[in-house]
Amino acid sequence: MIRNMQSTTNNNDFSLANREQKVDHYSGESLSFIQLVFRNFARNKVALISVLVIILIALTAFLGPQLSHFNPDTPDPQNSNLTPGQNGHWFGTDNLGRDIFTRVAAGTGISLEVAFVAMIIDLIIGTTYGLISGYFGGKVDIIMQRITEVLSTIPMIIIVTLLVLVMKPGITSIITAMMLVGWINMSRIVRAQVLKIKNEEYILAAKTMGMPNSKIIFSEVLPNAMGPIVTTFMFSIPNAIFLEAFLAFIGLGVPAPLSSLGTMINDGYTQAIVFPHMVIFPVLFLALIMLGFNIIADAIRDAIEES
Repeated sequence: MIRNMQSTTNNNDFSLANREQKVDHYSGESLSFIQLVFRNFARNKVALISVLVIILIALTAFLGPQLSHFNPDTPDPQNSNLTPGQNGHWFGTDNLGRDIFTRVAAGTGISLEVAFVAMIIDLIIGTTYGLISGYFGGKVDIIMQRITEVLSTIPMIIIVTLLVLVMKPGITSIITAMMLVGWINMSRIVRAQVLKIKNEEYILAAKTMGMPNSKIIFSEVLPNAMGPIVTTFMFSIPNAIFLEAFLAFIGLGVPAPLSSLGTMINDGYTQAIVFPHMVIFPVLFLALIMLGFNIIADAIRDAIEES
């Protein structure tokens, strides 16, 4: 139905489902929208380097502890405060003698796990909420938007603190806190797209043919809003990672002996002048993760706009 509505294609330049085969300006090939996006993204060398960096960091996070014979949580007072390279410790050790490389790897894994789980759940909640609010409109939209406005006024730090009082400090409480308010921005983006799409001719035609609202939402509206959804999701990942690191830095993160990048930065910054390696490596990994995901998100947005 979507492809047959040629008149609506020009009005939805940034939608996914309404794209016909287009000619690539560089090669002259006839490509689908997805192929064009991938081709445009692949031409961005900085984005490809960022993808490679993220992959290497992810491999380090999940394979690093297995490749090293040091336990990230086991103290070794006889080897405390070693500089990088001493006694086989690639990144040195902390004041308790724990290997910083394995702790950074394990901490990165925890940070990525928390961020991805929270953002996938937020993606589901935010997308569904925005689709329903924007599509049905009227009183439904007004009530749902008032709920998001109330939730958005509550600072995240208050939510996390209350959850820590009710629940045990750890990954579950952090993910729960992110789930409570992290979906709001996604829902607003999706709602704005739905408001643009729902009055298009192919949507009205689907309604006239008696297609159920649920099918219209998920088979007609959602595919045409996927571009902004994907871009928003990619930008949300580094934000979630930074939020987890910040919460861990102020003491609301995973409990000892577990470590995330935020807890390692918190442990190392007080000794940064004497033993800078204790804070340099977790900060470096955190910076590379955030920078890499932001560059990838920018490249995806540019690739969609150029396609």
